[in-house]
Amino acid sequence: MTLPRISERVANLEEAQTLGMAQRVRDRRAQGKEVISMLLGEPDFPVPLPIQEAAIAAIREGVAPYPPVAGLLPLREAIAHYYERQYGVPVSPQQVVVSSGSKQAIYNTLLTLLSPGEEVIIPVPYWVSYLPLVYLAEGRPVLVPTSPQTQYRLTPEALEKAITPRTRVLILNSPANPTGTTYTRAELSALIEVLQNHPHVWVLSDEIYDLLSYEERTVSALEFEAVRDRTVVCNGFSKAFAMPGWRLGYLIAPVDIAQAATKVQGQTTAGANIIAQKAALAGLSGDIEALVAPMRKAFEQRRNAIYTYLSTHHPEMHPYKPEGAFYFFLSVAAYLGKKTPHGTLLHTADDVADYLLEEGVAVVPGTGFGMNTHIRISYAVALSEIERGLQRLTQALHALA
Repeated sequence: MTLPRISERVANLEEAQTLGMAQRVRDRRAQGKEVISMLLGEPDFPVPLPIQEAAIAAIREGVAPYPPVAGLLPLREAIAHYYERQYGVPVSPQQVVVSSGSKQAIYNTLLTLLSPGEEVIIPVPYWVSYLPLVYLAEGRPVLVPTSPQTQYRLTPEALEKAITPRTRVLILNSPANPTGTTYTRAELSALIEVLQNHPHVWVLSDEIYDLLSYEERTVSALEFEAVRDRTVVCNGFSKAFAMPGWRLGYLIAPVDIAQAATKVQGQTTAGANIIAQKAALAGLSGDIEALVAPMRKAFEQRRNAIYTYLSTHHPEMHPYKPEGAFYFFLSVAAYLGKKTPHGTLLHTADDVADYLLEEGVAVVPGTGFGMNTHIRISYAVALSEIERGLQRLTQALHALA
């Protein structure tokens, strides 16, 4: 008998659609074809100057030892102070584990909390990596549909119905990818009220976009004392500090969970990049609002421009105004069943995304987010490019028969 060369766990792993589409854009550009990309969730702004200068200074020190597995103590102290100042919650450095990106923080959390077969409640649509990370941790995703009528928010009724004795974790993401939906204090409070009746369920709160909220300040799950002792927050520096390529994130958890997550990390990547850690410390130690405000204002202007355009030209896509992050999640159901000028029938959002890519504009199909009738567009792109991309999108969709 010939044994498989690749484990079943990895063979069944899906490629992240966002990254796969990004590679297709690079391939087309390498062929000399112009593509306007509205794909990725990476800010198109430079890393703030104080962070750059701190990284340069750290390099010039000339000494770069292995950092502590849980992260440099001054950075962990700064993260704890940030959450205390921003959200009014007590956090100690011992609760903080710095990782190589927020994705690793999420994976460390799932490996720490889940035993094989335990259930993880995930509202749909969801960020593309939640399901694969749950599978890698040998958990069982329980997908809970949400409605455009609630702007894709999980309701207390749906949460209550999804909880079983095997439920271990609820994943919440606010502001959310791919929808930009942000939970209000009252909405989160209603979910927490359900969880108070189920003390076996943990909250994994993905707060990576917490500083990119437009109308109201983001509410952290840590603000709810009733579940604070079973809440893990995952966050990072990729979005608000425009540092996606620096690969730096963190989790905040009860001390015993933080220690266990540190043990997991110690046997995988160990401590995160020490230069990036020292740079991030400079960002957290300075005037955070001054660093973030110009970028947030630009994102808000782009959001408003896209919403106005879509509301005027594409009401069939059911546009809404996202409260945070930098995405629109749009229905393409009205175009399914139509044919391209070349006679190709569009069955799913994947087909629509493929067609739009051929027409020179790149979007992410909603399949990887759990909804094959939608596409995601990112406005982490210059406004001039957004305007050109929307015009191409309109031309391509109007050409369908």
